[in-house]
Amino acid sequence: MTTVTPAQRRQLDELGYAVLPGYMSGALLREARARVEELFDEEGAAAGSEFRQEAGARRLANLMDKGEVFRRIAGDQGVLELVGHVLNAGFKLSSLNARSANPHNGAPQPLHADMGAVADERGYSVCNTVWMLDGFTADNGAIRVVPGSHLWGKLPHEAMSDPAGPHPGEVIVTAPEGTVVVMNAHCWHGGTQNRTGRPRRALHSFYARRDQPQQQYQKKLLRPETLAALDARLRELLAIDDPLNDAVTAGHEGRSGFLK
Repeated sequence: MTTVTPAQRRQLDELGYAVLPGYMSGALLREARARVEELFDEEGAAAGSEFRQEAGARRLANLMDKGEVFRRIAGDQGVLELVGHVLNAGFKLSSLNARSANPHNGAPQPLHADMGAVADERGYSVCNTVWMLDGFTADNGAIRVVPGSHLWGKLPHEAMSDPAGPHPGEVIVTAPEGTVVVMNAHCWHGGTQNRTGRPRRALHSFYARRDQPQQQYQKKLLRPETLAALDARLRELLAIDDPLNDAVTAGHEGRSGFLK
């Protein structure tokens, strides 16, 4: 995997997102794709039910419990350096899911900020990463983003009459398979429609400031054998032994807010 650069950090500061082409090795890409498809086959109609299911897409949730390859991805040091650049007060994994946009799926997603949040007196609280298992094109449901909107301190519905409509400043983030996008999740963004005949697959590794609830309560969801296999670094990243996380997360799991 490539090393992050000062230019990528500047992109996060100024645009609200950084695109890392070719970040996934060919071997990692093949391994992640294979495991995702195995899980879709194994889980069938129940796929994604730990978090949410969605018309027009296949979903998987709780991936930290479903394969070592996913734990490698969520704990990737280079990506975590960029996440830490956004969430400089300290952070934890909030959730790791997969989403496969079905061929010819439905309407585009309204522009939004993840968790419906704007920066507060402590700074930014959420950061999302997208691991492209397929290339994102203008036709297959790529992400639209409004660069710089993380700096505005407001949500799309406060500034637009129709957040589902186009924004004059939006761009479509297209990139080949194996690309990773790190996004300040306060930046306005949304998924677009897959108008092609093929699914468009991605992993979403989502991080939150340590005082925020996890979307998926890792300590509660992980099987004992998975917990036992975590090293100290991953236990810290998943906030397994953090009483603050227990206090802020209990009863709050499942809040939505994902890039498509």
